[in-house]
Amino acid sequence: MNEFKGKKVTVAGLAKSGMAAALLLKKRGAAVWATDSGDSAALRAHMRLLRKRGITVELGRHSRDFIQGKDLIVISPGVPGGSPVLEWAARYKVPVIGEIELGYLCCPAPIIAVTGTNGKSTTTTLIGEILKKGGKRAVVCGNIGNPFCGEIANVRKDSIVVLEVSSFQLEGIRSFRPHVAVMLNISQNHFDRHSGLAAYMRAKARVFENQDGRDWAVLNYDDPLVRKLRTKTKARALFFSRRKMTPHMPCGEEELRIKGAHNIENVLACLQVASIFGIKPEKVRQALKGFRGLEHRFEHVSDIRGVEFINDSKGTTVLATIMALESCVKPVILIAGGHDKGSDFRKAREAVGSKVKRLVLIGEAKEKIREHLSGVAPYVFAGTMDDAVKKAFAGAAKGDCVLLSPMCASFDMFRNFEERGRVFKGIVRSIGGRAAGK
Repeated sequence: MNEFKGKKVTVAGLAKSGMAAALLLKKRGAAVWATDSGDSAALRAHMRLLRKRGITVELGRHSRDFIQGKDLIVISPGVPGGSPVLEWAARYKVPVIGEIELGYLCCPAPIIAVTGTNGKSTTTTLIGEILKKGGKRAVVCGNIGNPFCGEIANVRKDSIVVLEVSSFQLEGIRSFRPHVAVMLNISQNHFDRHSGLAAYMRAKARVFENQDGRDWAVLNYDDPLVRKLRTKTKARALFFSRRKMTPHMPCGEEELRIKGAHNIENVLACLQVASIFGIKPEKVRQALKGFRGLEHRFEHVSDIRGVEFINDSKGTTVLATIMALESCVKPVILIAGGHDKGSDFRKAREAVGSKVKRLVLIGEAKEKIREHLSGVAPYVFAGTMDDAVKKAFAGAAKGDCVLLSPMCASFDMFRNFEERGRVFKGIVRSIGGRAAGK
């Protein structure tokens, strides 16, 4: 546990995970440097905090001196493959690991790693709730918002870490070995960083690479790409399926507060994990019935004059939006668009054609979405979220649903998907207040 004492370590990237990594390394006795090519008010606040802890920090650039002569480089998931940090590390033969690898090296407890294109946060959170209800000491962290390294102080030997991991994070592992690896689904995503589907799949499949016969792989049988990954792990495999196998639910679907076909798949994955840890069905049932779901994931916002508004701002992929549409029983006015991650929106043509009566398109990707979905549904462009919500409501009739499920990242118009969702909800509530006052 003291392998970093006296080592010279540089952390590249100073968002949440980089901050957590730098502070953990300092606590473990390392001499720490930190570098970020960006320069913002938030990063400056992080810099001040780190400097108070005796960490050398630079912003607005990456310097060779921060890499040369170091014992280790720890990269945040946002550091791209072409970064000079990685080029210099290779030149000077400095080992490079990611933040979750660092967390793993310092973690005394077994890990459940949850990955996939969609549903990671919901599944990770629900697994944590089931384990806690079953009397386990669960620590939920990772890509869900609180970095792994930042939670190490709360992890004991009798804990179970439930860790959401992304493809970006998995690129930086070496020895990372989860006792349970959950693969929910795989579809197009992050092609602005990965060269294609094969590269994206390779990154995702790394979650299995260090497992052995003592470990478990929980796989979605209904997803052919995931099913193929059975050959990528030496762990014992447990499949879950909504379509091919009879689900053994400890409660009826009508008792679940989270709705939609995609959430049934998430629940089935959680049930397999619960079985591995011996959680009693009654405790699982209690956890399922009490789970309200996550903000910004197919979240009911309001009903205004018979029109339902749903916030699915976390739907940043084509598959996520298809699954959201499959869960809608009403005609949909779909608000979509944002920063394109290299997605093929044509894959949504069938779902849009069967469920959507009108498209309201926003952001950088609106022209590409219009082109890919040409002839499937009428569309209108909107310049802002306020404009989009008002146009969607104006085109809706009683019994319709206005769904924000963008198929895109948020960075062209918002800081993150959370801000996008909160703005959407604020506009909806404002419209509802005016409607109630008339």
